[in-house]
Amino acid sequence: MSRAYYGDKKQQHNKYSYLLVDIKRQNSNVALVQLNLPKTFNCLSNGLIKELATLLEPLDNDDKIACIFLTDSTRAFASGTDIKEMQNNTITQIIHSDFSEKLSAVSKIKKPIIAAVNGLALGGSCELSMMCDIIYAGNKADFSQPEIIIGTIPGANATQRLPRYVGKSKAMEIILKGNRISTQEAEQIGLVNTVFPADKLVEEAIKTAEYIASYSKIVAQLAKESINRAFETTLTESNQFERFKNLRYRTIFGLTDEKEGMTAFSEKHKPNFTGQ
Repeated sequence: MSRAYYGDKKQQHNKYSYLLVDIKRQNSNVALVQLNLPKTFNCLSNGLIKELATLLEPLDNDDKIACIFLTDSTRAFASGTDIKEMQNNTITQIIHSDFSEKLSAVSKIKKPIIAAVNGLALGGSCELSMMCDIIYAGNKADFSQPEIIIGTIPGANATQRLPRYVGKSKAMEIILKGNRISTQEAEQIGLVNTVFPADKLVEEAIKTAEYIASYSKIVAQLAKESINRAFETTLTESNQFERFKNLRYRTIFGLTDEKEGMTAFSEKHKPNFTGQ
């Protein structure tokens, strides 16, 4: 992996202490963001989370970037929240902390995000992966919500997201026991999409990111928004949203990309989407 930083390389090298960024492939439309604190197994410190939130915003607003994927070293996706930073916090400090809000910035990104988990995904890092749109895992990865072991509960929405992924009973078991689950079990219960050999994970994630990036960026974002609405609301509310959204669906037929896609299909050639 090349160590290219987003924007001006020299400036970003000074700005980001916890992340590596690589703009991938021929069209330079896929952004790889790597957590880069190997000595602490990518512990989710306040500094790392703030940098991640700061970095994702310009990537989301960059018209050239169509898809983002978040990955790690082979040892750990992230080892969870930095306990040393938290253990002496008072209730007032916790109430005024913006840690959860900063971490949740991942779920607010409009563009598709793929998590490529190649090592440990414990606590906050498991929550971080669930904020992404697609989760791929290496065959040696482990997932866990171990907060109960240290006398607390998940603090970045695992109690809300995990049941939506694996169902109420399995989420109860994972959170109340605090045990690690293997990547194979994570795939079986629907927490991850697909498991790959560890040395092939990033390559496969790039393939999927490129595949998504080959389509219309604006249409991909609309599709993501609609699916997330179904995930986050009741069926009645999501159906109402879909009926309202149907008005926007009709406006898609005014997009240049829609005309290009249908024309290319009819004429049997590859479309040239522009994001317009």
